[in-house]
Amino acid sequence: MRGPAAPTSPGPWDSRSEALLDAPALAMRAAAARALPPGALDLSSAPVTEPVTTPVDGTSTGSAAAPVGEPAPGPPAAHAEAIHQQPLRPARRGPADPVKALMHRHRELCERAVDALEIAAGLEAHGVTDRTAARFRHRDVFSLAEELYARVPRGEAAPPRTTADRAAGTGHGAWALVACVPGAVAALATAALAVSTDGLHVAAGLLGALGLAAALALAVRGGPLRATGRTASATVQETLWTLWLLGYAAAGDGLLGQLLGGGPDGAPAVVTVLDGPVADGGWAFDTGPLLALALSVAPAAWCARLFAVRARRRLAASRGLADFAAGARPLLLGSVALHLAALAGLLALTGFHPGALALGALLLLARLLAVHGFPEAAAGALAAACAAEALALASVLAARLPGCDVLGAPVRALVELGGPAALPVLVCGLAALALLAHATDALSRASAHA
Repeated sequence: MRGPAAPTSPGPWDSRSEALLDAPALAMRAAAARALPPGALDLSSAPVTEPVTTPVDGTSTGSAAAPVGEPAPGPPAAHAEAIHQQPLRPARRGPADPVKALMHRHRELCERAVDALEIAAGLEAHGVTDRTAARFRHRDVFSLAEELYARVPRGEAAPPRTTADRAAGTGHGAWALVACVPGAVAALATAALAVSTDGLHVAAGLLGALGLAAALALAVRGGPLRATGRTASATVQETLWTLWLLGYAAAGDGLLGQLLGGGPDGAPAVVTVLDGPVADGGWAFDTGPLLALALSVAPAAWCARLFAVRARRRLAASRGLADFAAGARPLLLGSVALHLAALAGLLALTGFHPGALALGALLLLARLLAVHGFPEAAAGALAAACAAEALALASVLAARLPGCDVLGAPVRALVELGGPAALPVLVCGLAALALLAHATDALSRASAHA
């Protein structure tokens, strides 16, 4: 059989002429496919040109570039169809539904959430950021959470709570009355101590202390100051540390002054607001700081609720984690400043004590962190403050041993510089500043307000 040959007459082409036409085109096609990366050649959008051989005067041939799709005589159209029938390797693509894997991974979170904001907070707690959401074809975590909330089915659940219910723990104002109980108990105990004498004086003091402890425990069991998910041991430890700090605010300054002077030589004398200022150098149990701190529980609850509600609204209006953090930090600082202003006013009425002001800031920040899911930091700061005050008292006692005067030198120098109140100001102030720095970061996360 003769091989491929060009046509020699103006008559119709035979099979040998068509084979001659197809051979170079197929060779060019194979070379181009080897030179390009897989999936780069796509003939569906770009025009394809192929050599077309046209007989001239029936004796000679020539080649010209003719775009595929335009009319061409005879065999070139069949040649173009053969080229389009060549197999192409499809481009590699990602999964058709990238959110599906994330939905299955956090299905429990999505099923129990009552709105998309809780899902957004939970995703952020698991390390999902706006940059991560972009890999799931969403502009931010909130948009991704909205899709998850819409796609995951939920069973029968309780009706969604309102923003105020979430922040305060109840939809009624009962928590406001409960927050006023510690101040009322402290005021009654102070009045009883002022009018009682001898044995009744001691009984009034013990009953007042027990009543104040019970009122404080009641105030933090509900409302904006309620911290959920705490173990019994953690609650007991936090209670003991708080009682120590309150006890030192009432009697610590007088005890420290007596220890530095070689005492104490007798039992402490209870001094109330009605008795006037405490005598210098006397070991007195001053009820003024306790009364102011107890009265400040109600403003603290209001500030905690204000921060929780405003942060929740900010979370609903934000379209990014960075946007929410930028708005939550001023809310936290404003709430703390508002509480300190209220406490300073109460201390001005009951006998101003700078250590009580620093203690009030410490207790509020510790409670805010515990309420919003960071109890470890709060407990650590309270424990450190208690340890520092106890160590200061112990160092003064240890300095009485022969050759150990150097142990009490730092505390003695601090008292000579600012008086006995300088110790709680320094200890509680540093602890409060550390908690404020931590809370500025921790409470500006969406996960803290789920």
